[in-house]
Amino acid sequence: MSIPTGHGLHHIEALVFCIASVGVLLFKQRSAFNANKLYRIFSRVLAAQLAFFVLMLAYVLVDPAAFNVIIIIVIHAAVLADLFVYIHYTDRLMHERNAALEAEKEAATAQSKAKTMFLSNMSHDIRTPMNAIIGFTNLALMDVTNTVKVQQYLGKIQASSSHLLSLINDVLEMSRIESGKIELDETRCSLPDILHDLNTMIIGQVEAKQQELFMDAMNVKHENIFCDKLRLNQVLLNLLSNAVKYTPSGGQISVRVIEVDGAPEGQASYVISVKDNGIGMAPEFAAKVFEAFERERTSTTSGIQGTGLGMAITKKIIELMGGTIEVETAPGEGTEFKVRVTFRVQEGKGADIKIASPGEFHALVVDDDFNVCDSTTKMLAEMGLRAEWTLSGKEAVLRARQALELNDQFDLFIIDWRLRDLNGIETARQIRASVDKSIPILLMTAYDWPTIRDEAIDAGVNGFCNKPLFTSELHNILKKVLKVTALPDMKSDQSKDAVNFKGKRLLLVDDIDVNREIAIMLLETNGFIVEEATDGDEAVEMVSKSEPGYYDAVLMDIQMPTMNGYEASKAIRALEDKKLASVPIIAMTANAFDEDKQAAFDAGMNDHVAKPIEIEQLLVALKKVLK
Repeated sequence: MSIPTGHGLHHIEALVFCIASVGVLLFKQRSAFNANKLYRIFSRVLAAQLAFFVLMLAYVLVDPAAFNVIIIIVIHAAVLADLFVYIHYTDRLMHERNAALEAEKEAATAQSKAKTMFLSNMSHDIRTPMNAIIGFTNLALMDVTNTVKVQQYLGKIQASSSHLLSLINDVLEMSRIESGKIELDETRCSLPDILHDLNTMIIGQVEAKQQELFMDAMNVKHENIFCDKLRLNQVLLNLLSNAVKYTPSGGQISVRVIEVDGAPEGQASYVISVKDNGIGMAPEFAAKVFEAFERERTSTTSGIQGTGLGMAITKKIIELMGGTIEVETAPGEGTEFKVRVTFRVQEGKGADIKIASPGEFHALVVDDDFNVCDSTTKMLAEMGLRAEWTLSGKEAVLRARQALELNDQFDLFIIDWRLRDLNGIETARQIRASVDKSIPILLMTAYDWPTIRDEAIDAGVNGFCNKPLFTSELHNILKKVLKVTALPDMKSDQSKDAVNFKGKRLLLVDDIDVNREIAIMLLETNGFIVEEATDGDEAVEMVSKSEPGYYDAVLMDIQMPTMNGYEASKAIRALEDKKLASVPIIAMTANAFDEDKQAAFDAGMNDHVAKPIEIEQLLVALKKVLK
C-alpha cells in the first residue's frame, strides 16, 4: 500500500477544502442560525468527514484506478450537497423574511384602521352630549319665561358640557391612550352626582327608543369617595350607551350600584352592573369583546355605529383603577357588564342620619323591584322610621286604607312612577283620596320629573326622589316633608372657611375678547372687581406700576402672542418690590395636561385652573390664595 500522490492527493485536498468551506460557512452565519439550521450544517460536516473516511479506506481495499473514480464521485456529491443545502437555506430564509414583512404590513394596516375607527367612534360619542346641549338649549329658549324648567334645562346643559369636555380631553390624549400612558386624576367625588349625571346624559336616548330605564343603589354606605370622575363617567356612559344601542325599542335597561364587603380599611368596594334585555352576543364574540374596536358583524347590528371609546379602552381604564370588568351574555337574552372596583373613601365621621325616635314614623315603599324596596326600607330604618314595602300599586292603595282602619296609618309614602299594574301617579291619587292631605307622598323616578310635575302635584304628590336613591338625598328630602324637630344636618358647617370675595380686585390676563367677557361676568357676579390685560407684557407693566396689595390675585392665560403666561409670571416674580412680586397668580388656561400644570408651578404660579372655566373650581382656587 502506498500513500496517494498526484491526482489522488489533489482529490484529498479538494475534499478537505470542501470540509473547511462548510466550517467557514458555519462560522460566518452562526449568529443568524436557529437550532434546525445548525443541525443541517453539522450534518453536512459529518457527511463530508464520512466521505473522507471512505476515501482513505478505498486506498486499502481497491487499486488506485478504482479510487480515482470513487473520489471524483464523492467530491461532486459533496459539492452538490453544499449547493442543495445552500439553495434550501436561502429559500427558507426568503420565506421567513417575506412572512415577517407581511406581518408588519398587516400590523400597520390594523393600526391605521384602528385609528380611523377610533376617530369615527369618538365622533359618535361627541354627538351624544352635543345633542343634549343643543336640544335643551332650544327647549330653554322656548320656555324662557318658565324659570323652573329653564333651571332644569341649564342643569342638563351643564352636565352635558362637562362630559363633552372630558371627551375632547380624551381626543387630545389619543397618543397617551394608545400607548397605555393614561394617568388617573383622583379627586373628591360623590357617587350620587356621578349616577345622576349619567342619567341626565342617557335619558334622551332611552326615551327616543321608548325603552325603560331602571337605576338603583343598594347598601351604599360610603357615598363620598376619591376617584377620577371623568374616567369613571366615560366607562359607565360607554357601557350604558351600548346597552341602549343594542336593545330594541320597548326594551329594558338597568344600572345598579352595590357596595360589597371585604374592602381594606379606608376604602369601599362596589359592583356596578349595567344590564339590558337586548340582542346579546354570541359566545365567540363575547370572548373577544374587550379587544380593540371589536363589534359583532351580524345583520341584526348592521347600521349601528361602533362603541365610542371601545371596550378595550374601557377595560384598560377600569384596570388602571385597580378593578375588573366581566360580561355575561347570550344571543337574544341580553347582556350584563359587571364592573368591580374599590375606591378610597373621604375621611371624616359620617353625620347622624337619625330623623326621629325609632318607630315614630310609619312609611310604605311601593316599587315593583324587590331590590329597590329592600334597599329603601333599610335606609328608612337607619333613619328611625318603621318601614314596610309592597310591589303593587293596587296593594299599596289597599294597605293604606287598612292602616287607617287599624289606627296604624302611614306617615309617609314613597312610590315609584313606573309601576306595572297601576302607575305611580294614579296610585298616589287613590291613596290621597283616603289619607289626610298632611301625609307626604313622594314619587321616585329615573326620568325627567318636570315633564310629569304638574300631573303629579294634581294627584297629591308632595315631592320627588331621583333614582338611584341614596341615603343622603333621602335624608334631606325627609327633613323637608316630615314634621320633626332638631333634625341633624348632613353637611358640615363651612362658615369658618368662608371667604368674602366682595371688593377683591383681580387682574385678568387673556388675549381673547370673548374669554375675558365670560370670565368678567362670572367673577363680578361673585363680588370681584376685575381689571383687564390683553397680553403678558401688559400684565407685567400693570402689576409693576401698582401699589402692593392693589391686586389681590392675577388670573393668567398661557398662550398669548407677545409674552406668554409663563414668561409674564417669571417677570412678576423677578420684580424688585418683593410685595408686588409675591402677588398670587393662578394659571387659567386651556393647557390642561399634567406637564402644563407643572410648568405653571415651575414659573412661580400658585395654582392652575383649566378652561373652559368652571366657576366653582375657579372660586375654590381663589379661596385658597385669598384666605
